[in-house]
Amino acid sequence: MIKREQIENLFRQFETICLDYHGVECWSGRALQSLLGYSKWENFGKVVDKAKEACRQAGETVENHFPLVLKVVTMPNGGERQTDDLMLTRYACYLIAQNGDSRKEAIAFAQNYFAVQTRRAELIEQRLLDVERLKARAKLSQTENQLSEILYERGIDSQGFALIRSKGDQALFQLSTAQLKQQMGVPEGRPVADFLPTISIKAKDLAAEMTGLKVQVKDLHGQLPIEAEHIDNNEAVREMLTKRDIYPEQLPPAEDVKKLERKLQATAKELKDDHLTPTAKKAAS
Repeated sequence: MIKREQIENLFRQFETICLDYHGVECWSGRALQSLLGYSKWENFGKVVDKAKEACRQAGETVENHFPLVLKVVTMPNGGERQTDDLMLTRYACYLIAQNGDSRKEAIAFAQNYFAVQTRRAELIEQRLLDVERLKARAKLSQTENQLSEILYERGIDSQGFALIRSKGDQALFQLSTAQLKQQMGVPEGRPVADFLPTISIKAKDLAAEMTGLKVQVKDLHGQLPIEAEHIDNNEAVREMLTKRDIYPEQLPPAEDVKKLERKLQATAKELKDDHLTPTAKKAAS
């Protein structure tokens, strides 16, 4: 069992040898070799070869995770020579640790360290996508509120606006709002946009932006002209999507935005906790 002091010491060592390589977080193979307890580069290379094969089997490009570099080493006599090194991504380090001898304390630690770090990267990537979706949803709400105000000044009440928006949805998705809700499993009383994927939300937003602009430029008034304009704009957006083989009615529903907001709050805490050292985690608990 690794003691707490050893864990904290190893954590500092792994953090210290982390470096930036062309904007990517990497670890030097030579530094990692020493830290993992391999006295010879050749022995470490055998583990690296197994990790490369695992990377290849996973469908990843090996060269992206194990790039070979040349580094200058200062000799005892003051001279310099070039030697081979590897710039290892976090994923590469994870695979190396998984293929190492877990009886060694440093490797046992590395297996868990890089597993956690890889999980953090996955969480961050997904979090960025989730945040983008929430921003798109908020932007759609803002756009539709602005459009509602524009149409109100032109004789369209809330009931008329709801009908115009529904006609737009039908033009974009080729389904009525009721059909779309049923297909996506939207609960009663919830807007369909709360369950749309990001690209569909942005499509609705673009069409609504276009309608707001065109209504003012053309100085449209009344239900029928504005309804026709909104339908045209949604059809135009749909045509743009379908030309790229994107059919919005065929896209799977996304997670409820309300649940997504709660999940983001939870992952924010998880990411923060993962970043703490063992001592800091104890102090925070």
